[in-house]
Amino acid sequence: MTPDGTLNDFSGRVAIVTGAARGLGRAAAKRLYERGASVAVNVRDAERAEEVATSLGERALAVSGDIVEEGVPEEIVRLTIERFGRVDVLINNASFARSTRFQNLSAEEWREALEVNLTAPFLLTKAVLPHMSKQGYGRIINISSSAGRMVSTLGGAHYTASKAGLLGLTRASAKELGKFGITVNAICPGMIDTELTHENASSELLERLAASYPVPRLGTALEVADLICFAASEAAGYLTGTSLDINGGDLMM
Repeated sequence: MTPDGTLNDFSGRVAIVTGAARGLGRAAAKRLYERGASVAVNVRDAERAEEVATSLGERALAVSGDIVEEGVPEEIVRLTIERFGRVDVLINNASFARSTRFQNLSAEEWREALEVNLTAPFLLTKAVLPHMSKQGYGRIINISSSAGRMVSTLGGAHYTASKAGLLGLTRASAKELGKFGITVNAICPGMIDTELTHENASSELLERLAASYPVPRLGTALEVADLICFAASEAAGYLTGTSLDINGGDLMM
């Protein structure tokens, strides 16, 4: 604990957070930073990445770029190592989420969802692996969704399929990377009160859905960020290959 009573359990640790412009990614980056981590924030647009990094403070680094473009995952990791000397935590949060219905879903949009939601986390994991294995420590957190555990309420088939695939990647990589001191886990948020959620549903629909949950409200980005921090912490050293649900009880209904 620090003198002001806040946790400082990530002091000396370095985290990469993709999709950090807003929502869950920004909340996770902020929470990790508050708890002592140095944080490399990835946003596609360079100006927005700089804005996020500046808002966090001097231990933050902007690493802009589209993670589906060739070489970008490796460059994100290279810049992080160049600035901070190590990388301990990878939060694969960037997401492609659209509600396109099946009959209108093109092969191009299908492939784009898989590239962002599944292939990019694979490539970023590959990029951090040499560094994490060398130091004998790593925490990789893949942000999936309740959609990956059942089916998306708002997103299309491509969103559900890619998030389910991410859970498979989580288990497979956890099985292979544990011997290097690296744990790999997934977080599966349900309906969370973020900009993305409101872009895909009316307030009336969200109120109706929330009222049906055992905890009758939307979750908050901070609640998800705190769960991400737990999975990324040293306290979670024996937790790997898991899918941690945070959905107000929706999944059991």
